[in-house]
Amino acid sequence: MRNKAGVGVSLARTLGYFEATMIGVGAMIGAGIFVLTGIAAGEAGPAALIAFALNGVVTLFTAFSYAELASAIPEAGGGYSFVQRAMPEWLGYLAGWMLWFAYTVACSLYALGFSGYFLEFLAKYMPTWHEVMVGLAGKGPAQVAVTLAVSLFFLTLNVLGADITGKAENVVTLAKIAVLGIFIAFGLRQVLAFPQQAAANFVPLFPKGLGGVLVAMGLTFIAFEGYDLIATVSEEVTNPQRNIPRAIFTSLGIAVVIYLFVVFVSLGAIHPGGMPAWQFLDHFQETAVVKAAENFMPWFGVALIVAGGLFSTMSALNATILASSRVAFSMGRDRMLPPIFSTIHPVHRTPHVAVLVTGAILLLLATTVPIVVVGSAASLLFLLSFALVNAATLILRHREPEIKRGYKIPLYPLPPILGIISCLGLGLYQFTFQPLAWGISLAWIGLGLVVYVTYASQIEEWEELEEYRIIHEEIVAIKEYSVLTPVATQRQARLLGILGSAIAKDRDGEVFALHVVQVPMQLSIYEGRRFLKEARPLFEEVIRQARELDVPVRTMIRIGRHVGKAIVDTARKRNANLILLSWPGFTRSEQAAFGRVIDHVAQNPPCDMAVVRFKRREPPRRILVPTADGPNVRLAVEMAVSMGRQYEQQYGEKVTITALYVCPPEADSAVERRGREAIAHAVAGFDFPIEGKVVSAPDVVTGILQQAEEHNLVVMGASEERLFERMVFGTVSERVARQCPKTTIIVKRYQGPVISWLKRLLTR
Repeated sequence: MRNKAGVGVSLARTLGYFEATMIGVGAMIGAGIFVLTGIAAGEAGPAALIAFALNGVVTLFTAFSYAELASAIPEAGGGYSFVQRAMPEWLGYLAGWMLWFAYTVACSLYALGFSGYFLEFLAKYMPTWHEVMVGLAGKGPAQVAVTLAVSLFFLTLNVLGADITGKAENVVTLAKIAVLGIFIAFGLRQVLAFPQQAAANFVPLFPKGLGGVLVAMGLTFIAFEGYDLIATVSEEVTNPQRNIPRAIFTSLGIAVVIYLFVVFVSLGAIHPGGMPAWQFLDHFQETAVVKAAENFMPWFGVALIVAGGLFSTMSALNATILASSRVAFSMGRDRMLPPIFSTIHPVHRTPHVAVLVTGAILLLLATTVPIVVVGSAASLLFLLSFALVNAATLILRHREPEIKRGYKIPLYPLPPILGIISCLGLGLYQFTFQPLAWGISLAWIGLGLVVYVTYASQIEEWEELEEYRIIHEEIVAIKEYSVLTPVATQRQARLLGILGSAIAKDRDGEVFALHVVQVPMQLSIYEGRRFLKEARPLFEEVIRQARELDVPVRTMIRIGRHVGKAIVDTARKRNANLILLSWPGFTRSEQAAFGRVIDHVAQNPPCDMAVVRFKRREPPRRILVPTADGPNVRLAVEMAVSMGRQYEQQYGEKVTITALYVCPPEADSAVERRGREAIAHAVAGFDFPIEGKVVSAPDVVTGILQQAEEHNLVVMGASEERLFERMVFGTVSERVARQCPKTTIIVKRYQGPVISWLKRLLTR
């Protein structure tokens, strides 16, 4: 797993609630509402109003997830950061890869949209200038020149700083809202003046049935993308726990209300004569709003709409450049893209390299690629990304309940589940009317996987060569059996020293104490040497505990970027037999502690491993070993026997070990027999008395927790649930360790290089 955000590279917080809201409004109310109103009316008829309203509901489901996650994890990258934190590394990478492409394509759409409106403005109101531009170079080159100019202007603003960008966004967005407000006011006046005609324009409401509404929803969904940009720049928002949720819902509410009023007056305020209003809008397609304005506004109506188009495309372009560059910055900081993407300007505190590279892709797309087709693919990629964000909400609620959330989703877990279903449903339905979008999206995803596999392998080679340096190693003795105990705190050193010494003593082995100094990305790897003195007290504590059992201790200090990779590399190169880790009770904590580290080690352990959650300090007089099938159970019994035997020898007190099998309620005799057979298989061959016990309970976790009340220690093998269950609900062993009031040890047997390699490939 790559280095996560939060290791020292950060952005300045300069955007307040108002600026964040304007970024969301500016991104949502772009050229889409001007060009999609007529197209949606052509597909759904007057029910285009319902299509926009339903898209607002679908968008709200995902907005709930963005509000909760962004208030809890205010990091640059938005949806990418959330998925990266919650899911396997390759899914997090794909989320970022898809969002970066989708935002950048949206930038190209807005830049081209601005150039079209700008040339239209010149043709109508400054014909001389229009003739000069088009006459000298032709319409195509003139449009490219305008596209380049407006793109470079907003790219420069984004390099200069989010504060300047936010102020520019405020001005442009407020002007755009004012223009649309005037358009809506004239339209409502016309509707009130001729209410019967307005009502007739909405009959029949569903001329093309419900299927037309679904098509219109798929075509117009991209107009509702934009509130998520607030989460993408959340690392630059002041008081993020409070301001981000407020800004998300405020911007979404403003956009949906404006959309509904624009569609309503475009349909209800016109009097086309001889044809239904929706067919009139369909006839003019992307210029339908302009033609509608000619029906009920004074002479300046067209000029007003053209000005609105200019303001809309400018604000949307500015906001999406900001968002796309932050996704690239966050991926660079996580080493998913080259680290240069995470470079921050020393004066402006902006990710200027990410902005410039994004700008180069933007300009390439805007000047060479058929942008309409690629724009459909961008809409699909947004839908797929939003589905992943909703899934990340479910996972993080379960895995990291302790995170302070400035906002919590009401009626949880219903909104994120509905968000997943609706986003995937719209994405799949899009295949029926735009199959090429799926082709482009799959091609981009495939390219991303190739880049990921290629770049990931290079990173690992660089890290092997450069990052995980040994800066201290003391060898007292080399035994055939070695227990590797990575330590980071005094408490870890004491508790792991006691447990590791008992296991090593029973096997005539040694304790191998390791301390890894994690160096942030922006510092040289050699800077880690300044932290050498931190390790000495930790090693002394481990040695003190091992001395009581006369167990030799080997010590090592390493410096590196990623603690988990340093542990795996040490275990592999020093031929450790067991890695013994301490677990705080949750994974992927924001600090560089063992929450995230264990996830990496568990994906590809080079030897047996055990994860301990220390709870009550009780001697292991009564040890409980839950049993089932698999090699991990045998390892759990081995460790229980080792600890029991050493405790009896050292203190002369009797230790009891109970092998437990949990049956479902009302299990028949055949199920109970299988349970006793599983126990017999698990304990066979051990020279230590072990009692077998079969109980019934509503579920396995409940049964284990009930029996744990009568014991001092629980030792269990890591369970192997299906991927979805593991991600969303956690494994049985993790749930027991999280809820059990007694110390719990989860063990995992090394399964050989081939099986480990396959699992590593699947969980990347």
